[in-house]
Amino acid sequence: MNELDPIVGNWYLDLETDQKFEVVAVDEDSGAIEIQYHDGNIDELDFDAWQALNLEPIEPPEDWAAPLDDVEPDDIPYSEMGLEEGSEEWEDEDFPARGDDDAFHEERE
Repeated sequence: MNELDPIVGNWYLDLETDQKFEVVAVDEDSGAIEIQYHDGNIDELDFDAWQALNLEPIEPPEDWAAPLDDVEPDDIPYSEMGLEEGSEEWEDEDFPARGDDDAFHEERE
Protein backbone atom coordinates (compact mmCIF):
# COMPACT_ATOMS: atom_id res chain seq x y z
CA MET A 1 0.00 0.00 0.00
CA ASN A 2 1.41 3.35 -0.98
CA GLU A 3 0.72 6.68 0.64
CA LEU A 4 1.57 8.80 -2.41
CA ASP A 5 -1.03 11.25 -3.63
CA PRO A 6 -1.79 11.08 -7.35
CA ILE A 7 -0.55 14.43 -8.66
CA VAL A 8 -1.35 15.48 -12.22
CA GLY A 9 1.85 15.79 -14.22
CA ASN A 10 3.91 13.58 -11.91
CA TRP A 11 5.51 10.36 -13.14
CA TYR A 12 5.59 7.11 -11.19
CA LEU A 13 7.16 3.68 -11.55
CA ASP A 14 5.03 0.65 -10.71
CA LEU A 15 7.63 -1.50 -8.95
CA GLU A 16 5.66 -4.71 -9.56
CA THR A 17 5.21 -4.32 -13.33
CA ASP A 18 8.19 -2.01 -14.00
CA GLN A 19 5.87 0.29 -15.97
CA LYS A 20 6.33 4.06 -16.00
CA PHE A 21 3.27 6.29 -16.14
CA GLU A 22 2.11 9.86 -15.69
CA VAL A 23 -1.00 10.96 -13.85
CA VAL A 24 -2.97 12.97 -16.42
CA ALA A 25 -6.21 13.62 -14.51
CA VAL A 26 -7.69 13.23 -11.05
CA ASP A 27 -11.43 13.52 -10.44
CA GLU A 28 -11.98 13.51 -6.71
CA ASP A 29 -15.78 13.65 -7.11
CA SER A 30 -15.94 10.37 -9.03
CA GLY A 31 -12.82 8.92 -7.41
CA ALA A 32 -11.13 8.37 -10.77
CA ILE A 33 -7.43 8.71 -11.56
CA GLU A 34 -6.46 8.72 -15.24
CA ILE A 35 -2.93 7.63 -16.05
CA GLN A 36 -0.96 7.40 -19.27
CA TYR A 37 1.72 4.77 -19.55
CA HIS A 38 5.05 5.53 -21.17
CA ASP A 39 3.94 3.54 -24.24
CA GLY A 40 0.95 5.85 -24.72
CA ASN A 41 -1.79 3.58 -23.36
CA ILE A 42 -4.30 5.23 -21.05
CA ASP A 43 -5.90 3.62 -18.01
CA GLU A 44 -8.25 4.69 -15.25
CA LEU A 45 -7.94 3.66 -11.62
CA ASP A 46 -10.02 4.31 -8.54
CA PHE A 47 -8.39 5.53 -5.34
CA ASP A 48 -8.41 2.04 -3.77
CA ALA A 49 -6.54 0.58 -6.76
CA TRP A 50 -4.09 3.51 -6.62
CA GLN A 51 -3.31 2.87 -2.96
CA ALA A 52 -2.76 -0.84 -3.63
CA LEU A 53 0.02 -0.09 -6.15
CA ASN A 54 3.67 -0.35 -5.14
CA LEU A 55 4.88 2.97 -6.56
CA GLU A 56 7.98 5.08 -6.62
CA PRO A 57 7.91 8.70 -7.83
CA ILE A 58 10.31 9.24 -10.75
CA GLU A 59 11.52 12.04 -13.00
CA PRO A 60 9.83 12.18 -16.41
CA PRO A 61 11.61 9.86 -18.84
CA GLU A 62 13.89 11.64 -21.31
CA ASP A 63 11.79 10.33 -24.19
CA TRP A 64 8.43 10.94 -22.48
CA ALA A 65 6.91 12.22 -25.75
CA ALA A 66 7.88 9.06 -27.66
CA PRO A 67 4.25 7.85 -27.93
CA LEU A 68 3.50 11.02 -29.91
CA ASP A 69 6.23 10.38 -32.48
CA ASP A 70 3.74 8.55 -34.73
CA VAL A 71 1.28 11.46 -34.90
CA GLU A 72 1.07 12.83 -38.42
CA PRO A 73 -0.09 16.39 -39.15
CA ASP A 74 -3.06 14.91 -41.05
CA ASP A 75 -4.20 13.23 -37.81
CA ILE A 76 -4.74 16.58 -36.06
CA PRO A 77 -8.22 18.11 -36.47
CA TYR A 78 -7.91 21.71 -37.66
CA SER A 79 -11.59 22.61 -37.75
CA GLU A 80 -11.78 23.83 -34.16
CA MET A 81 -11.89 27.59 -33.58
CA GLY A 82 -12.02 28.43 -37.29
CA LEU A 83 -8.52 27.25 -38.12
CA GLU A 84 -8.54 25.33 -41.36
CA GLU A 85 -5.85 22.85 -42.34
CA GLY A 86 -2.95 24.69 -43.90
CA SER A 87 -4.19 28.06 -42.64
CA GLU A 88 -1.84 30.10 -40.54
CA GLU A 89 -4.38 32.74 -39.57
CA TRP A 90 -7.00 32.71 -36.85
CA GLU A 91 -10.33 34.36 -37.50
CA ASP A 92 -10.75 37.48 -35.34
CA GLU A 93 -14.35 36.62 -34.48
CA ASP A 94 -13.13 33.48 -32.71
CA PHE A 95 -11.56 35.57 -29.96
CA PRO A 96 -12.94 38.35 -27.75
CA ALA A 97 -11.52 41.83 -27.93
CA ARG A 98 -9.05 42.55 -25.17
CA GLY A 99 -10.96 43.33 -21.97
CA ASP A 100 -14.23 42.01 -23.46
CA ASP A 101 -14.36 38.68 -21.61
CA ASP A 102 -18.02 39.06 -20.61
CA ALA A 103 -19.14 39.44 -24.23
CA PHE A 104 -17.19 36.33 -25.15
CA HIS A 105 -18.90 34.21 -22.49
CA GLU A 106 -22.37 35.66 -23.16
CA GLU A 107 -22.12 34.72 -26.84
CA ARG A 108 -21.28 31.13 -26.00
CA GLU A 109 -24.09 30.58 -23.47
